[in-house]
Amino acid sequence: MVEIQYKIHDEFAVEFKQRFLVRRKVQKNVFVLNTWFFIPNSLDINPQTYGKDQFYRDVKSNVRMITPVYILRDLAEKDAVPFRHLEKAFRDVASAPLRRNASEYIYQIKMVSAIIKSALRDHAKMILRGQSPDNTAWLCSQYADSAKAILACYRNLKSIITVPTVPDELQDHFRFGDEALSQVVVLYALRILKFLKGKSKYSEEEQRIHDLVVGEYAYKREAGYNVLDARDPENNRDLVFRYGLLKKYIESDLFVTLNKKRDGVAIEQIYYSIAAGVAMIFATVVAFIFQRRFGSVSIPLFVALVVSYMLKDRIKELMRYYFAYKLKFKYFDHKAVVRIKDEEIGWIKEGMDFISPGKIPQEVMNLRNKNNLMGSEFAILDEKIILYRKLVNIDSHKLAENNIYHISGINDIVRFHVNRYTQKMDNPEIPLLKIDEETGDLVTLNCAKTYFLHIVMQVQSEGKSSFHAYKVIVSRNGIQGITFLE
Repeated sequence: MVEIQYKIHDEFAVEFKQRFLVRRKVQKNVFVLNTWFFIPNSLDINPQTYGKDQFYRDVKSNVRMITPVYILRDLAEKDAVPFRHLEKAFRDVASAPLRRNASEYIYQIKMVSAIIKSALRDHAKMILRGQSPDNTAWLCSQYADSAKAILACYRNLKSIITVPTVPDELQDHFRFGDEALSQVVVLYALRILKFLKGKSKYSEEEQRIHDLVVGEYAYKREAGYNVLDARDPENNRDLVFRYGLLKKYIESDLFVTLNKKRDGVAIEQIYYSIAAGVAMIFATVVAFIFQRRFGSVSIPLFVALVVSYMLKDRIKELMRYYFAYKLKFKYFDHKAVVRIKDEEIGWIKEGMDFISPGKIPQEVMNLRNKNNLMGSEFAILDEKIILYRKLVNIDSHKLAENNIYHISGINDIVRFHVNRYTQKMDNPEIPLLKIDEETGDLVTLNCAKTYFLHIVMQVQSEGKSSFHAYKVIVSRNGIQGITFLE
């Protein structure tokens, strides 16, 4: 199964999180993801101006394991599974700080921190959605209590590694995890406080969350961690950078190593060799025929050899183009081997091509034409179409063997950058004249000039197929919005 989430990442990038969920009973899980981009012709994006290399520079893909799921209140229990693994790793490295034990110690700090971050985020999202107002007070109290308990569980483990056998560089990893967890707790607590602001019936819960944040500020200062300061912009700038590093640190063991290379190279060379062989056969046959008829030394033979040589090269190139066209939808541009702890668990292939409207499935065209401002919008805009193909193969057995936690699959976080698409857009605002019907004055209105990029995705897995359509609203100033088309 494949789940897709979308959001605007920044002014010039839209993000799609594609969750590939594997079935444990099926060893080879295969997923097909086709994405069609419909681009207005006025943006001058076509095969002559926008090649594969440029497309792959505009598409950034991060592949990572899906974080193991735990409920926040379960993590607050003393015998929580992640903390059992963490404590064992701490005791092992304290008893024998070997390379293997040190690697497991660092891995557990990162993994447990990522699990806690995910649980805090999911719990905070439930509060912020406001879908259960009757439970808001209880959820807020549980956030405060669970966060305190989790931080205490983590910090109590410090005594295990405060021994001469554990060098300072390994103890620094404990501090990295501690600072990251403190920041994540404060981050989501502040979002909850913003949500509760002005809601008098939650004043008690608001105070508990407030005390949690203030308490963490005090702990940070005592532990030597910096805190945001309204009077020190340089400190805040450095903190933003450090928080980014801490986020990458705790998530680094979730990211999957990809060794990307060209796909179908051997097959491509075989077909090109066949093309060269056919061209050579043609030239040799012409030479034999003319030599037999006109002799080995004659003007006709000389002309025939020159012409056959000219045609031989053209035949070879034409056949190369023919094979390249036939192969481009069968093979892919790149193949990346997916590895966890140096163990191959699967692969991902990707390919990109411009295609004609006649090669688009009818379901895709129907979704493209949904919510058009004009019935013939596609024809009027003369849109260029890019097909981005992805094939994912995950071995569920190897995925399970290389993790002590239950990993349900992988996330492929794809960011599509539109900077290059905005280069030939008109100014973001267009002045239009209008008569004010109340005063009779002639007024000028500055109206937003936008373009629509339509994206349609087809997901195939386990013999089932589903479609998802989006409309990205873009101006010269960047992305203005994204709409999911029902």
